[in-house]
Amino acid sequence: MVEVKLFNKWSMEGVEVHDPGLRRYICLKPVFLPHTEGRHEHKRFGKAEVPIVERLINHLMKVGKNQGKKQLATSIVKQAFGIISLKTKQNPVQVLINAIENAAPREETTRIAYGGIVYHQSVDVAPQRRVDLALRWITEGARIASFGSPKSIEECLAEEIMLAAEGSSRSYAISRKDEMERIAMASR
Repeated sequence: MVEVKLFNKWSMEGVEVHDPGLRRYICLKPVFLPHTEGRHEHKRFGKAEVPIVERLINHLMKVGKNQGKKQLATSIVKQAFGIISLKTKQNPVQVLINAIENAAPREETTRIAYGGIVYHQSVDVAPQRRVDLALRWITEGARIASFGSPKSIEECLAEEIMLAAEGSSRSYAISRKDEMERIAMASR
């Protein structure tokens, strides 16, 4: 039997999610090419069944030059995974999972209006929102780092994922998470 490898290079064998809260919302289904064509769209919590690499690709093609260009976003992620593989000597999918786990915030604030007075209350973040925020901040950090820089978007995305996987404060995603949790802690 042929083993299904992502982009015909990286296996999903041995890749695991350590955070028990996120385990259900990070799909590690082995696929050759992460492109489900929106089959999850009409089902509640359907995006939890979309492969995590495809969700990264979808977040990458949200704003700016590659808006809606999935093939371009797929090639960016493929090249970024190649860079991660060369630099870390690890499976890039596992590095991405570690980055998501480290960048996912556990606490945020919500606005509560009580008799004309608005104040912020600290609340726990739902697991699916944790994954969405982490992916958004990773791609946003890569986009910001590559804008007006000689570095390509592939290098910036690889660097952002590696920094987030280490838990480094130089990562845009980790700094956003820390800021969100700091504000939530102040409004307890």
